[in-house]
Amino acid sequence: MNPVIENIKKRRSVRRYSQTQVEAEKIEQIIEAGSFAPSGHNDQPWHFTVIQNKDLIDKINLETKALIKDSEDPTFRKMGQSERLHLLYNAPTVIVISGDPVNSYSMEEDLGAATQNMLLAAHSLGLSTCWIGLVTVYFEGEKKDEILKEMEIPAGFVPQYVITLGYSNLTRDLEAPKRRENIVNYIK
Repeated sequence: MNPVIENIKKRRSVRRYSQTQVEAEKIEQIIEAGSFAPSGHNDQPWHFTVIQNKDLIDKINLETKALIKDSEDPTFRKMGQSERLHLLYNAPTVIVISGDPVNSYSMEEDLGAATQNMLLAAHSLGLSTCWIGLVTVYFEGEKKDEILKEMEIPAGFVPQYVITLGYSNLTRDLEAPKRRENIVNYIK
């Protein structure tokens, strides 16, 4: 099978990590893969923040849970109230993908493409990932400006996605869920 297609088909979201830290060279390759994603008008509206500070990762988890524990959404409320759940799965590395909405033709799509490139690059390097959207509420609260400054996210950029990154702590590979059928039609 084509190695790119095989990589796409075998990548899974992992939520259990060893505490072995990811090597700098691998992170650089993953960031580079993200920066080579397509973007509308070639705007390249992204900024990547790599967090390897366990205290900060734990703080993001706890403060995000505090923000969602009283959510009207029952799933979010349950997650926020769970003492056992770590929203970043205790990953040793977390990457925040931020975008510039002012200088972007299609920021969410562009950042989604960059994120997918990074997930696939990580898998090809023997690393595991999980794409997290919920944690971005942490960057939207009343402490928003303080948080963005602390994390050195450029002025005007908006955190959109988060990736957990590390070596899997699973004892077996995850199976791909069954794919939906009847998803294509051809017009010739």
